[in-house]
Amino acid sequence: MISTTAGEYRVQLAGRHHLDGARSVMLDTFYQVFGYGYRPEWHFDVIDLDATYLRPERHALFVATLDEQVVGTTAVRAAGPKCPPHPGFLAERYPDATTAQLFRVYVHPGHRRRGLARALVDLAVAFVAGQPGYRRLYLHTDTGVPGAESFWRSVAVPVHDARDDTCRTVHFEIPLPGRTPAVPALAEGVPALAGRAPGRS
Repeated sequence: MISTTAGEYRVQLAGRHHLDGARSVMLDTFYQVFGYGYRPEWHFDVIDLDATYLRPERHALFVATLDEQVVGTTAVRAAGPKCPPHPGFLAERYPDATTAQLFRVYVHPGHRRRGLARALVDLAVAFVAGQPGYRRLYLHTDTGVPGAESFWRSVAVPVHDARDDTCRTVHFEIPLPGRTPAVPALAEGVPALAGRAPGRS
């Protein structure tokens, strides 16, 4: 089993007994942090976490727990950004077959600033690096969430800034040991941190 500790917390690969707690953290984040609630077009995976993350061999769900209560989550699945809503050059750079995408990096507000997000991401990176076929680890984030952008800039390479008047998304890649290095410019004529595209985490 993949696991580590962060202070008094245990950070580990999730089992089926963690799923209800993980779903609760995710739904609380959609409603209380993001403010727009559950959206099936964005959050379909949350309904059946078992089928989405536990059964497929190259997928995974990680949880942070305190006294068996789930207080943080991170998930990985084989999926690149879709066009639309994201730009075509991102979909070309990150095809589903060779891209691991990081999802649901959430920590309950009462348990933040304890290193849990970083510990969860570290486990996810180690998992992806150990899976055959993955070449890149991609994610995008809603920069309107306090602390989200600064956290991701501390662990990942920004590859495209899609912010405009209606969108707060920035796309990132996390370098994988021994794989193609992450670079900020993804397509000829497309500078790093430039452009416009809708999308949310």
